[in-house]
Amino acid sequence: MRKDIKTTEAIFPMPVLMVATYNEDGSVNVMNAAWGTMLERDHVILNLTETHKTVKNIKERKAFTVSIADAAHLVEADYFGVASGNNTPDKFANSGLTAVKSEHVDAPIIQEFPLCMECEFIEYQGGAYGCGVIGKVVNTTADEKVMDGDKVDISKVAAIAFDPYTHGYYKVTERVGEAFKDGLQLKK
Repeated sequence: MRKDIKTTEAIFPMPVLMVATYNEDGSVNVMNAAWGTMLERDHVILNLTETHKTVKNIKERKAFTVSIADAAHLVEADYFGVASGNNTPDKFANSGLTAVKSEHVDAPIIQEFPLCMECEFIEYQGGAYGCGVIGKVVNTTADEKVMDGDKVDISKVAAIAFDPYTHGYYKVTERVGEAFKDGLQLKK
């Protein structure tokens, strides 16, 4: 038997994305965004409201980075979601994390997060159903410690996912199947 649970944000897992920009004074700003995904192979879309400091920075700098949050930095990742860049100008400094300037876009790469997509700002879409920051991924970097040869080993990334049912975070670490292969056994 099924039961109505009265929630509309029911997709799990939701990625925990760290969106980083530079402020007008050159300092680093980072926000936690669970509402984001790939739009195409080389484009990301983030559902962010215009009131976010991050959106203002993206529009000004025409660039941003998107990092995958990991379990080792859960506290910092959550902090970037509960502290606003509009009210806490030294938000990034408070985290104790470090950043370097991307060689490809005018945005920072947060060193401690293992995967980072460097994005050029393409478009902002606002409407009745939210808004979207669209970016073209021009480069992706991975920390060598999460690599297995020339490929990323997701079990080493220990990415975290947001659970909209209980507002928890979960670690994504175990491979359970082979995409585009396991289902072939049911083809007749």
